[in-house]
Amino acid sequence: MKTATTLLVFCVSSLLALGLVTLYSAGKIERAAGTHYFVAQLISFGIGLGVCILVTLVDYRHLKKIAWLLFAITVVLLVAVLFEKEKNGARRWFNLAYGFSFQPSELAKLALIVTIAWYGERYRWAMSTFRRGILLPGLFAGVILGLVVIEPDVGTTILLAAVSFALLLMSGIRLSYALLGLVIVVAATGYYLTHNEMRYNRIYSWLHPEETKSHVGLQAWEARVAFGAGGWAGRGLGSSRQKLGNVPEHHTDFILPIIAEELGLAASLGVVVAFVMFVCCGFHISARAPDVFGVLLGAGITFLIGLQAFVNVAVVTGVFPNKGLPLPFISYGGSNLILMLGCVGLLLSIARHAVEHVHAGVDELPPASAMSADLS
Repeated sequence: MKTATTLLVFCVSSLLALGLVTLYSAGKIERAAGTHYFVAQLISFGIGLGVCILVTLVDYRHLKKIAWLLFAITVVLLVAVLFEKEKNGARRWFNLAYGFSFQPSELAKLALIVTIAWYGERYRWAMSTFRRGILLPGLFAGVILGLVVIEPDVGTTILLAAVSFALLLMSGIRLSYALLGLVIVVAATGYYLTHNEMRYNRIYSWLHPEETKSHVGLQAWEARVAFGAGGWAGRGLGSSRQKLGNVPEHHTDFILPIIAEELGLAASLGVVVAFVMFVCCGFHISARAPDVFGVLLGAGITFLIGLQAFVNVAVVTGVFPNKGLPLPFISYGGSNLILMLGCVGLLLSIARHAVEHVHAGVDELPPASAMSADLS
């Protein structure tokens, strides 16, 4: 367990450092904006680090007591944000003081994972039934997914749906019910994407990159150019040319191509390796949690961060159509960074109590066998 937690902290620290350095390098070209990004991210990092330490020291099992309170607060915030002023064609942010903002859909990620983890432990004996396994969790998950999608934030909605589906599978729902739900969700998503002009254009651009590289596909095309221009060793820190307006959102969703251009293929591959190691450590910690809630909570957090990173890398490399999801720990964004560090704190809390559980010699089933017994 010590090895897993050490590697997890090392990976997160490395990704955070790389993100801060990359944001600072933007100041060499866009001095005012770059300094703002770096300072704002540094403040968010300080807050997130405090949250991470606090959560690590607190027993994660206390979340069971406030799972539905957290869910209710999240729903209220998601409803309230719909009345905020529209920004970039969406209503996703509460504008706070000194230029800072808060995105409630980030809190929704944790709230939904905590609620499903509580539900999966509480009703593990009945998760194989349609009512307890599909209908009821589908209803409360659908509330959050519905509010997020009408902001609109399709990427986060799909991400949360995938995480929810994975947690319900782990909780013991029948495979036949799961496949039925999956078919319905995929069909609904396909219908929405093909009947929404902006999303349809993004898919068309993904299929025809050269044809659309001067307008809809500009961002994806220039990202590829950045990857190619960096080579193995990169142009050097602060020497990216693609961030001179060629790659929009180069400090958020498309920060990885700038890393590849400035620091080379080795650095971008290092980012991928760090996330793979993070996922392995996260699942290792989750599997050794002392209760079902801890297993589901840790697995949900690990899957959330790993899947979000995978989607971001797939988008900027052209494997997936363009969809705005930040790269965890690296992309600019205070709400996301604070949430991610809070989630890391929860994983460390699970690891800490798993170790205490072993040392205490409590007469309980080992975590892995406990899950198989509970879910049978």
